[in-house]
Amino acid sequence: MAFLSGITDKDPVAGIFNWNMDAGRTISEWHQIVMRGESPLSVAERELIAAFTSGLNACPLCYGVHKIVAESFGISDDLIEKLVEDIDSAKVSDNMKPLLHFVKKLTFEPAKMVQADAEAVFSAGWSEQVLHDAINICCMFNFMNRIVMGHGGEQGDIGKHFKQLADGLVDGGYDQPLYTEAGVHKEAGV
Repeated sequence: MAFLSGITDKDPVAGIFNWNMDAGRTISEWHQIVMRGESPLSVAERELIAAFTSGLNACPLCYGVHKIVAESFGISDDLIEKLVEDIDSAKVSDNMKPLLHFVKKLTFEPAKMVQADAEAVFSAGWSEQVLHDAINICCMFNFMNRIVMGHGGEQGDIGKHFKQLADGLVDGGYDQPLYTEAGVHKEAGV
């Protein structure tokens, strides 16, 4: 059970966002831009980074849902788990490994980031835009993992809802309406 009222097992993130609808709407819009907007990274690659970051943070909700979303866009069903265990032995393209090492270091040791970390990404053939987009995804999902776990949104029997939540993201993207506890659509700021 979540720590605050109105946060349900069925859709914890919507419950959290309903506590401050304006902030929730803004966060949803940010997700839509970063995860579905223009980027040299494919949607599959962006979802892989999101699930990878959430797996590193051991956030069961974000990891479970975004792993399914990534798989829906073509990522193999065991790849993300293997990446969380060991990037170098996982069956992912060689140019993706430095990008994921950067994301891992940014997640666990942000104060230790140095130019050499960025240079490894560029040497693998990635552009500055790709690195910027990967940083945005990494930071966004570090934030989301903490907001979910800070509210207790990973508590309860959430696993049975992963597929439904993932399908909503695959079909409708991230900028979806927020709902009150009664299930009635509520506009942000109303």
